[in-house]
Amino acid sequence: MFLQEKPVPGRLLLDDTVPLTAVIETSQSLQSHTVRFYRIINVIRRYSDFDVLNNSLMVCGISLPLPPKKLIGNMDREFIAERQRGLQAYLDSITQHPLLSSSLIVKKFLDPNSYSANYSEIALQQVSMFFRSDPKWEVQEPLRDIGHGGSPDDFIGWGNSPLLVFLPVQVDLGPDKFLSDKDLQSAMKLLTSLSNPYLCPLMFSSTSESSALLIRPFNENGSLRDHICKVKPRENYLKKYCNPKKSQGLELQDIKLYGRQILEALKLLHDSGLFFGHLHTTNVIMEDGVCRLTDVENGMLGVPSALRAAFTQFRKINTTESVDVFSFGHLLYEMTYGQPPACVPVDLFPSLPYTAVVSVLQSILSTEACKSGMPTVSALIQTPLFSDVRLQHSEKLQIKVPSRLKEALKVAKASLEKRLQEEQRLLQQHRRLTRAKSHHGSEEERKRRKILARKVSKHPMIPFGSGTSSPLTCPSSPTPPSTTGTSVCY
Repeated sequence: MFLQEKPVPGRLLLDDTVPLTAVIETSQSLQSHTVRFYRIINVIRRYSDFDVLNNSLMVCGISLPLPPKKLIGNMDREFIAERQRGLQAYLDSITQHPLLSSSLIVKKFLDPNSYSANYSEIALQQVSMFFRSDPKWEVQEPLRDIGHGGSPDDFIGWGNSPLLVFLPVQVDLGPDKFLSDKDLQSAMKLLTSLSNPYLCPLMFSSTSESSALLIRPFNENGSLRDHICKVKPRENYLKKYCNPKKSQGLELQDIKLYGRQILEALKLLHDSGLFFGHLHTTNVIMEDGVCRLTDVENGMLGVPSALRAAFTQFRKINTTESVDVFSFGHLLYEMTYGQPPACVPVDLFPSLPYTAVVSVLQSILSTEACKSGMPTVSALIQTPLFSDVRLQHSEKLQIKVPSRLKEALKVAKASLEKRLQEEQRLLQQHRRLTRAKSHHGSEEERKRRKILARKVSKHPMIPFGSGTSSPLTCPSSPTPPSTTGTSVCY
């Protein structure tokens, strides 16, 4: 078997979509060095570690607020406190940035126990082992960090023809894998056999207990996000996407055409019982004016959606279909404005002459839509924005799924949605508890202040002894407001 039969410690079923946070708890002097302790992740870092991290992230083109070095007086108490505040601000700027916080570099820095393995080396070894067993494949070179930051390196490989370039990718199975190993192999075999204008072909797939090896053609035209940001596909993804200089929205005719093609692909998957959940502009390949979805297998491999932290806030987005529509709203926003929405829901959209686009965006990303539920893919296709788009294919597209696999996919889909709904229920319960504590604390404080005000205004005399009175008593000073009810921002 070319893939590891035993999972890498701390890596199997790891949900990479859970936002990482880091709080500097304290600092101490150790052998003339100042080291930092982090609450939650329990790791110790020196300033030099921060410096190495910062140098690794410089490729992103964003100026990060790392405090400067200081050689003299760096053990002064005031300096240490100031340095600690500066490093905390530095960490906050990283963890609050969606691309930086999801990068493997940052995750290794904040959570070394879960990301201790050398995934690039493991992936190279496994891909090379497989290629040695099949002479028609050959590893040419690694592609360093061209795609999602949480995944190992991809590799360039040659197929039977030296003119064709293929992209082998190793994917770890995730916590949303609910298909049995046998059913997963059947599903991957089905995807390998597909030939569809809106789905990127999968040339080869093989799965083990903990991961999968996938081989698909490498497209030099790049992804939809490459097209929007006007960058080269082989560049480092942090350099391409963190601070793109030429990013801009697409023309209306391209928005209509690409959006309709993507909706047709989603409808095809939904009608066939396949669940996706990974729609975003980097998973849409551009080829001769046609958008083709890639990484369609990720849902069945159990890989959590990159937008999971966003849609778990809304209990009406609780099915795989509604997750895809929610993701399509993000994609449509990025095609329109040249960048993804800063936060969701979105009720105020930047000025735009395309009223039909704004109408569709409001039906997906507005507060009302997120609370009441997502429109269906079929309903979106019938909107004025997409209904008049002419497609190249005329025949009805379909995927023939064996009945046994279709039933297994149905059960796995239900389990995936149940996990999502349970997570949403717990989140809602936590919010209610937080609001209740906040309200309870503020109400108590208001009543206490009213009682204190009455005492001050009336100056009550308290009897003391027989017929005598004590001096006026001074009421106690107000207690500080309660902080136990501070609301949590998600």
